[in-house]
Amino acid sequence: MDEQRARGCGGPPRARGGPPLMRQWEERRRRARVPWVSTVALAVFVMAGTGFAAEGQPEREPLDAFARVLLLLGPALLLLRIRYPVVAVSGVCATAFVYFAAGYPYGPVFLTIAVGCFSAIVAGHRRAAWWSIGLLWAGHLLIAHWVYRYLPPGGDDAAPWGQEVFVTAWVVAVVAASELVRVRREVWARERAERAAAEKRRADEERLRIARELHDVLAHSLSVINVQAGVGLALLDSDPEQARTALTTIKAASKEALGEVRQVLDTLRTPGDAPRAPAPGLARLPELVEQAASAGLTVDVDTAGTLPALPPGADLAAFRIVQEALTNVVRHSGSRTARVRIAYAAGRLDLRIDDDGPATGSDAGGSGNGLAGMRERAAALGGTIEAGPRPDGGFRVRAELPAQPKETT
Repeated sequence: MDEQRARGCGGPPRARGGPPLMRQWEERRRRARVPWVSTVALAVFVMAGTGFAAEGQPEREPLDAFARVLLLLGPALLLLRIRYPVVAVSGVCATAFVYFAAGYPYGPVFLTIAVGCFSAIVAGHRRAAWWSIGLLWAGHLLIAHWVYRYLPPGGDDAAPWGQEVFVTAWVVAVVAASELVRVRREVWARERAERAAAEKRRADEERLRIARELHDVLAHSLSVINVQAGVGLALLDSDPEQARTALTTIKAASKEALGEVRQVLDTLRTPGDAPRAPAPGLARLPELVEQAASAGLTVDVDTAGTLPALPPGADLAAFRIVQEALTNVVRHSGSRTARVRIAYAAGRLDLRIDDDGPATGSDAGGSGNGLAGMRERAAALGGTIEAGPRPDGGFRVRAELPAQPKETT
């Protein structure tokens, strides 16, 4: 506990916002190369397939050089479908309109329209794709039923309306399939972003947990070491035996701290492995009282109710809260006595740590990591922490933690 102890107030850190979710697909498209292989394969298929289709449509205009230029122009425009999807779909539809107006045979030319429309819709340019294919459909309807007399081939009749049903169904199918793929890709991108955000949250929570553990271990142990080092220096000449006792306490506190720090760091090296030593809990409270006594602090412990076997998370949080509160009494209070009350009832654990003060030093602490760590531990379990000066002087830390008994088999 720190300057918030002196002020009697504090608050949790503000949450930080994250980046927008839906950017992966657009970034991938901008980085993509020109799709040469698929476009060349499509061009070959269109040219060969239209030649076969023309044999079954003798009433249409024969494929001449201009028709083959139009058939190649469509796939050539599709080379732009990744970087410039609007240009690609507009150009392909315009080329197809000229091809139909010239009276050339139907065939795989429809495939280039479908690919251009699909690429634009999936890229998010839905309006451009809809307008392009809608205008092409309307232009084809106009050519086939009203202005066919003025266009090649000469002497032909209006197209049957049944053909328009097929063309309309084809347009609807292309748009519907493209929209379905677009929606699925957006869902996949959102799920990937949510998974990445969840992994980042888990990593942040793990870093925060490790930071809390290291703070609690080091703050407590170093406080004991600091007090005992002062005692040892003061008594080195006048009372060597007492100085030896202080050094022994320093050795024991540093060994314990090194062991706990090593256990925390082991979780970084081998995540997911079971810890080599059990996490500390309220069963080690007598050791905590003994360490506090070696630092010159007398601790009275009062237990109300029968304390059951607690889940590891609640047991560790309760131990660390008591440890941090006693550490701050040693560091920041002029009182040499503290009272710890532990009460358990109806699935809730109540912790109360009191000292009679007053706070020592103008700063009374530091950066606020102790109180913040207590609150984070309690909040992670769904509990609460209250810390501040008492009306009659001194300081009180009170924690309420949900603590269902651990099930035994």
